[in-house]
Amino acid sequence: MKKSYPRYTLRIAENLHEKLKYTANYNGRSKNKEIEIAIKRYLQDFERLHGEIETKYETDF
Repeated sequence: MKKSYPRYTLRIAENLHEKLKYTANYNGRSKNKEIEIAIKRYLQDFERLHGEIETKYETDF
């Protein structure tokens, strides 16, 4: 059974959207997956510097 994820609308500048499309294509991923990976990397870096962020959900990275 597939997981259900919350939806989130993201508004970004056109030039960022074009660059995102380029990097996603280069990496063989969807734009959504490219954003997810970028967010995970950002959060890992943040937690490395500031400690783990507690949530009610299990971390999947």
